[in-house]
Amino acid sequence: MADRFRVTLAQLNPTVGDLAGNADKARAAWAAGKEAGADLVALPEMFITGYNTQDLIQKPIFHQSAIAEVERLAADCADGPALAIGSPWVRDGNLYNAYLILQGGKISAQVLKHHLPNATVFDEVRLFQSGPLGGPYAVGGVRIGSPICEDGWYEDVVETLAETGAEFLLIPNGSPYYRNKMEVRQNLMVARTVETDLPVIYLNMVGGQDDQVFDGGSFVLNPGGALALQMPVFDEAIQHLDLERTPDGWRAVEGEKASLPDAWEQDYQVMTYALRDYMRKTGFKKVLLGLSGGVDSALVAAIAVDALGAENVRCVMLPSEYTSQGSLDDAEAVAKALGVHYDYVPISEGRAAITNTLAPLFAGLEEGLTEENIQSRLRGLLLMAMSNKFGEMLLTTGNKSEVAVGYATIYGDMNGGYNPIKDLYKTRVFETCRWRNANHRPWMMGPEGEVIRPSVIDKPPSAELREDQKDSDSLPDYPELDALLEMLVDQEASIADCVAAGFDREVAKRVEHLIYISEYKRFQSAPGARLTPRAFWLDRRYPIANRWRDPSGA
Repeated sequence: MADRFRVTLAQLNPTVGDLAGNADKARAAWAAGKEAGADLVALPEMFITGYNTQDLIQKPIFHQSAIAEVERLAADCADGPALAIGSPWVRDGNLYNAYLILQGGKISAQVLKHHLPNATVFDEVRLFQSGPLGGPYAVGGVRIGSPICEDGWYEDVVETLAETGAEFLLIPNGSPYYRNKMEVRQNLMVARTVETDLPVIYLNMVGGQDDQVFDGGSFVLNPGGALALQMPVFDEAIQHLDLERTPDGWRAVEGEKASLPDAWEQDYQVMTYALRDYMRKTGFKKVLLGLSGGVDSALVAAIAVDALGAENVRCVMLPSEYTSQGSLDDAEAVAKALGVHYDYVPISEGRAAITNTLAPLFAGLEEGLTEENIQSRLRGLLLMAMSNKFGEMLLTTGNKSEVAVGYATIYGDMNGGYNPIKDLYKTRVFETCRWRNANHRPWMMGPEGEVIRPSVIDKPPSAELREDQKDSDSLPDYPELDALLEMLVDQEASIADCVAAGFDREVAKRVEHLIYISEYKRFQSAPGARLTPRAFWLDRRYPIANRWRDPSGA
């Protein structure tokens, strides 16, 4: 029996639907493994199709084409190490999420996912059939167990594999980021090593897909939970792992251990990475955004420059008579600090024309929210015209606090194709701006140093749609609002829970009401980077027409 086994871990970034491109990445990883003398080259869950495919996987021609691509890959990779790759699989007319083992020019084994996630961004119960509990597969005389992603979170699958002879566990994942998730993963995998007394290889993909970012961070644990290998977060990487046979079974040889950034840096990198991959995978090269002089648009501009480079970002100031000189100065300062193209497009003339057009219909009625929203919608119209003319994707800039309570104008400042800060509460927007001013990393394409000057961060937030307007005129101050939103949205707390936590009952009821009546806006909003397990879109799906209100608020 062999005393050493080498696994090449390919933490790579597939593109949903690019079957040939994903297969080429797999071939390159296999070639690297072959050159390094690997016994097995491993790729993440559903790698051939990209992940998360949602309902695309149910299209017969799509999953049939994916399986055919894997069969071609098997033929191309016949002379060398085995190749393990995530793929759909059809058996007896049922569709499965599978892990396919390619050896000797053919698919030698199929592992079928048993536990199908049906929460947060995943809806696999309606997409796939649950596979049976199975045993390990053999590569070079070594028996390997591969619970697929969610299967590694449960005792029954790994215990079955251990009882049927698995000598170590290789767990392929498509696990998307949320804040502090790495700790959750590592704790669960420690539990699996303790239960089975086997080494655990946790292999995760990287890359952005719509609102999700798969953050990589693949790692290897020896029995007892000792960390043997830590791969970087967010970066594509190929690393070779050696396992040695000992009197107590196989043990992973200590390898490189990448350092993991703190939560603030990981959030910022997710927002940057998500935008970069969204652009690349949808075919856009350049973006534009309205730069108001406020903190949200300044942060989005910084993220865009760090993701794409200043030469690919256009910022536009669209002032009205209510725009303060401070905002004009702040917007220009941010644009100059970031080095972006900066346009100045006043809206007063266009607003006057619209007002005059509507004057006969609105005669005798007081001015109010309607006139404020005209300004926002006019800005949205002009920005979309520039987007169409220049072929640049418009970014929207509403933070999670605004998105939650509807403090944004549909068909106005909500216009756009992507929102990098959609899952970032306003209080975290302020702190993230301060973090970016104080930190620079090699993966950032923007300049070092202060790019968002303190006056942008410190001034009272305002939409500047009327004289002396402040956000606090119509909303609780953001520290209070965000604390309430974290309870009502992220924790699904009741009004009674909010009161018990020290909040005013009427304020909590009003915030709850705003959340519910704004659902239709969120339904039409742009996707944005997911940072928490309760991001708006797939994580939280509420009815638009909804009269229910928490009776504990009465």
